[in-house]
Amino acid sequence: MAAPHRIAVIGGGPGGLYAAALLKRLDPAREVTVWERNAPDDTFGFGVVLSDETLGGIEHADPAVHAALQAEFVRWDDIDIVHRDRRHTSGGHGFAALGRRRLLEILHERCRSLGVELRFRTWAPPAAELSTAYDLVVAADGVHSLTREAHADAFGPSLTTHRCRYIWLAADFAFDAFRFEIAETEHGVMQLHGYPYSRDPDASTVIVEMREEVWEAAGFAELDERESTERCAKIFTDALGGRPLRGNNSSWINFRSVVNSRWSHGNTVLIGDAAHTAHFSIGSGTKLAVEDALALAACLDEQPDIPAALQAYETERRPVVASTQRAARASLEWFEHLPDHLGQPPRQFAFNLLTRSRRVTHDNLRLRDADFTRAVERDFGCPDGTPPMFTPFRLRDLTLRNRVVVSPMDMYSAVGGVPGDFHLVHLGARALGGAGLVMTEMVCVSERGRITPGCAGLYTDGQAEAWRRVTDFVHDRAPGAAIGLQLGHSGRKGSTKLMWDGIDEPLPDGNWPLDAASPLPYRPDSQTPRELTRAGLTEIREQFVAAARRADRAGFDLLELHCAHGYLLSGFLSPLTNRRTDAYGGSLPGRLRYPLEVFDAVREVWPEGRPMTVRISATDWADGGTTADDAVDIARAFADHGADAIDVSTGQVVSNERPAYGRSYQTPYADRIRNRTGIPVITVGAVSSWDDVNSLLLAGRADLCALARPHLYDPHWTLHAAAEQGYAGPGATWPVQYRAGSRRPQTGRTDAPKPRLKLGG
Repeated sequence: MAAPHRIAVIGGGPGGLYAAALLKRLDPAREVTVWERNAPDDTFGFGVVLSDETLGGIEHADPAVHAALQAEFVRWDDIDIVHRDRRHTSGGHGFAALGRRRLLEILHERCRSLGVELRFRTWAPPAAELSTAYDLVVAADGVHSLTREAHADAFGPSLTTHRCRYIWLAADFAFDAFRFEIAETEHGVMQLHGYPYSRDPDASTVIVEMREEVWEAAGFAELDERESTERCAKIFTDALGGRPLRGNNSSWINFRSVVNSRWSHGNTVLIGDAAHTAHFSIGSGTKLAVEDALALAACLDEQPDIPAALQAYETERRPVVASTQRAARASLEWFEHLPDHLGQPPRQFAFNLLTRSRRVTHDNLRLRDADFTRAVERDFGCPDGTPPMFTPFRLRDLTLRNRVVVSPMDMYSAVGGVPGDFHLVHLGARALGGAGLVMTEMVCVSERGRITPGCAGLYTDGQAEAWRRVTDFVHDRAPGAAIGLQLGHSGRKGSTKLMWDGIDEPLPDGNWPLDAASPLPYRPDSQTPRELTRAGLTEIREQFVAAARRADRAGFDLLELHCAHGYLLSGFLSPLTNRRTDAYGGSLPGRLRYPLEVFDAVREVWPEGRPMTVRISATDWADGGTTADDAVDIARAFADHGADAIDVSTGQVVSNERPAYGRSYQTPYADRIRNRTGIPVITVGAVSSWDDVNSLLLAGRADLCALARPHLYDPHWTLHAAAEQGYAGPGATWPVQYRAGSRRPQTGRTDAPKPRLKLGG
């Protein structure tokens, strides 16, 4: 199929119009037609925010549109966050906005000047019909796309409706900053998002948002547009200075996340909200649609035919969109759980809000607004010149020199359960590398409690002596580093191959019997465990106690009870793996009973001054499993029994899980536990940079950050993080043998990428 000559565009929003203009400009001989069911001046919402990155792409692709936009933009740098009558301002953010109606007018004018046919007040024919008459069909028909719905079998859409209601309104004055304001009402928490978008006359977009149950309790379901607008103006009268709000066919809606497994079907392609959505709280809907149009036009110009162009477009845009959607989802969920953060100190709350999507971090916020960031650091307790990650943290009598933890990582390299030279070098190197706490892999309490034949144990005195060799090295050669033991039992996930031979696959021979809460195999091909009797429960509890005593003699500074990832104690906690009908099953208190019994028995023999932590799976990532709210109750129960911190992981409980992977993807669970209960938490899960660590700590989402793969990539990750931040204090002490390497090596120059699409004239 050759380059398209006849092009149909369904939908006259910014994405569809800009795609039409670019495609016509690339080839003036093309016939480009846009169908828009509304009138030219009908629009919903008020202001549109575009980033400098998006504007740069527009400037290179179409200087005429860029110049028209530049003449209209309202620009500002500040974000105001008002919480409990305290306003904190952060500057240096750089926003540009204009009215959506004016944006459409500019794009209408550009399309007409290029010869694009615009058909307003006209429903487009179905995409299937257009696809036979046109070379290319661009479906820009929005979040409720009829094209996507008609060809759902091809596009594979996944639609998720979220828990907050929101309404788009406007105020006839200009905010002097992007403003977030929180209202704690008798019905619950409500929030306002406001920003200016027009200079002539002054105007601002105002979005009011709240949880569905708050919306219902406040009676908004019974109010019409005028009544809702008046009620919102009254609730946020301080933010508005007593001025009214106005609507524009405004209604309360729930945000819908749209994801598609494919963006094209034959010669029909989705762009903008038809293909993907991103929550308004990061202002990316119009931005993504415009960038889609740029990429689609470029790919059609570069590729030899339409199929290749549509594939190239999707290949280019999908990673960018996925990253934006992850950030938008994090922001959306932060606002859904806004009440969890209201107890934070006002300045920390402001920092938390600013960094909620993970797009803004401690490091780039320090560049944008150094004074605000320094104030947050002072509140946190950072000495001058000390990054948050290098502030000490105390658990009982143990003071960690910094907030970095080498996460437990199974090495499957023990012989007969005895740790050897590999463990000495592996753990010793990471202690020398500067982490505040180095954790062992899960160390098994019995031979039957192993995951694989290569798992380390603490069920013999010889194993304890071998571990003593490791702890002595850490204490003698890496002064200031602490070493912790993670203690566990494999449960139904035992008797499997070494990870690199086939993770979770049963051994071909030499198997041993398995014990679990219920007789349920982990995978269809896994061994079926026996359901533990009262005698078996007692026996294993005493194995934990004996191992804890050996851990004391072996010199460990901290002990962590492994109640996560589907191993024995985790298997009692999850309703998917615990089907017992006795006192150790049923409701959550019953499922907690045995893990708490084990914890109490271990805590009794573990030295009083040394801390104990508990690792949990805060969600099973599967229907009917442990929920985030359950995790809060589980954490609170362990804390009530004396746990000093909760190590918050997720998943690996059932084999059919569906995790939502992404940067710091498990942190919201730790955040929720910490801010609902006040219990110290360790967060894990794709925390990959020192900037992430600093950001999570300052925002109050975690007290310690555990990193696994970064420490496999770089055993000296913590010391290198110190060098990269110019820090040389007590939180990151270089071994005398390594001090010559404490300065960051020079690197070569890298050039920025060239603009994506540039057209002449």
